Amino acid sequence: MNSDQILAEIREANLSYVMLAQSLIRADREQALYRLGISEETATLLNTLSPAQMMKMASGNTLLCRFRMDDDLVWGLLTSHGKPAANDSVSRLHASILMAGRHQEAAA
Repeated sequence: MNSDQILAEIREANLSYVMLAQSLIRADREQALYRLGISEETATLLNTLSPAQMMKMASGNTLLCRFRMDDDLVWGLLTSHGKPAANDSVSRLHASILMAGRHQEAAA
Protein backbone atom coordinates (compact mmCIF):
# COMPACT_ATOMS: atom_id res chain seq x y z
CA MET A 1 0.00 0.00 0.00
CA ASN A 2 1.51 3.35 -1.01
CA SER A 3 1.21 6.63 0.88
CA ASP A 4 -1.66 7.95 -1.27
CA GLN A 5 -3.67 4.82 -0.50
CA ILE A 6 -2.90 5.12 3.20
CA LEU A 7 -4.04 8.77 3.23
CA ALA A 8 -7.24 7.85 1.40
CA GLU A 9 -7.92 5.10 3.97
CA ILE A 10 -7.31 7.53 6.85
CA ARG A 11 -9.71 10.07 5.36
CA GLU A 12 -12.36 7.41 4.83
CA ALA A 13 -11.95 6.13 8.40
CA ASN A 14 -12.15 9.70 9.72
CA LEU A 15 -15.37 10.44 7.89
CA SER A 16 -16.91 7.14 8.99
CA TYR A 17 -15.87 7.80 12.59
CA VAL A 18 -17.28 11.34 12.68
CA MET A 19 -20.54 10.21 11.08
CA LEU A 20 -20.86 7.30 13.51
CA ALA A 21 -20.07 9.53 16.48
CA GLN A 22 -22.71 12.06 15.45
CA SER A 23 -25.27 9.31 14.93
CA LEU A 24 -24.55 7.73 18.33
CA ILE A 25 -24.75 11.09 20.08
CA ARG A 26 -28.12 11.88 18.52
CA ALA A 27 -29.53 8.42 19.29
CA ASP A 28 -28.39 8.11 22.93
CA ARG A 29 -26.05 10.75 24.29
CA GLU A 30 -25.07 8.93 27.51
CA GLN A 31 -24.28 5.70 25.68
CA ALA A 32 -22.32 7.67 23.09
CA LEU A 33 -20.20 9.33 25.77
CA TYR A 34 -19.28 5.91 27.13
CA ARG A 35 -18.86 4.08 23.82
CA LEU A 36 -16.80 6.85 22.24
CA GLY A 37 -14.93 7.76 25.42
CA ILE A 38 -15.55 11.47 24.92
CA SER A 39 -16.52 14.38 27.16
CA GLU A 40 -19.80 16.30 27.16
CA GLU A 41 -18.05 19.23 25.47
CA THR A 42 -16.73 17.04 22.66
CA ALA A 43 -20.15 15.45 22.19
CA THR A 44 -21.76 18.89 21.94
CA LEU A 45 -19.20 19.97 19.36
CA LEU A 46 -19.59 16.79 17.28
CA ASN A 47 -23.37 17.03 17.43
CA THR A 48 -23.37 20.53 15.93
CA LEU A 49 -20.99 19.89 13.03
CA SER A 50 -22.37 20.59 9.58
CA PRO A 51 -21.68 18.16 6.73
CA ALA A 52 -19.07 20.59 5.34
CA GLN A 53 -17.33 20.76 8.72
CA MET A 54 -17.37 16.97 8.96
CA MET A 55 -15.76 16.67 5.54
CA LYS A 56 -13.11 19.24 6.47
CA MET A 57 -12.27 17.39 9.70
CA ALA A 58 -12.11 14.06 7.90
CA SER A 59 -9.83 15.32 5.15
CA GLY A 60 -6.74 15.56 7.35
CA ASN A 61 -3.88 13.09 7.28
CA THR A 62 -4.14 12.16 10.97
CA LEU A 63 -6.51 9.56 12.32
CA LEU A 64 -9.20 11.17 14.50
CA CYS A 65 -10.05 8.09 16.54
CA ARG A 66 -7.68 6.27 18.87
CA PHE A 67 -7.51 3.10 20.90
CA ARG A 68 -8.87 3.57 24.41
CA MET A 69 -7.05 0.55 25.79
CA ASP A 70 -3.74 1.84 27.04
CA ASP A 71 -2.63 -0.93 29.34
CA ASP A 72 -1.87 -4.64 29.18
CA LEU A 73 -4.72 -5.60 31.52
CA VAL A 74 -7.48 -4.25 29.26
CA TRP A 75 -5.79 -5.53 26.10
CA GLY A 76 -5.48 -8.98 27.66
CA LEU A 77 -9.12 -9.00 28.76
CA LEU A 78 -10.38 -7.96 25.33
CA THR A 79 -8.25 -10.42 23.40
CA SER A 80 -8.54 -13.26 25.94
CA HIS A 81 -4.84 -13.75 25.41
CA GLY A 82 -3.86 -17.06 26.99
CA LYS A 83 -7.32 -17.74 28.43
CA PRO A 84 -9.96 -20.30 27.44
CA ALA A 85 -12.92 -19.06 25.38
CA ALA A 86 -15.38 -19.99 28.17
CA ASN A 87 -14.31 -16.89 30.12
CA ASP A 88 -14.75 -14.57 27.13
CA SER A 89 -17.97 -12.90 28.30
CA VAL A 90 -16.62 -12.35 31.81
CA SER A 91 -13.38 -10.93 30.44
CA ARG A 92 -15.22 -8.53 28.14
CA LEU A 93 -17.45 -7.43 31.01
CA HIS A 94 -14.40 -6.81 33.19
CA ALA A 95 -12.75 -4.79 30.39
CA SER A 96 -15.95 -2.74 29.94
CA ILE A 97 -16.07 -1.96 33.65
CA LEU A 98 -12.43 -0.86 33.62
CA MET A 99 -12.94 1.35 30.56
CA ALA A 100 -16.15 2.84 32.02
CA GLY A 101 -14.26 3.79 35.17
CA ARG A 102 -11.52 5.39 33.12
CA HIS A 103 -14.13 7.28 31.08
CA GLN A 104 -15.60 8.67 34.30
CA GLU A 105 -12.13 9.70 35.51
CA ALA A 106 -11.39 11.47 32.21
CA ALA A 107 -14.75 13.27 32.19
CA ALA A 108 -14.24 14.63 35.70
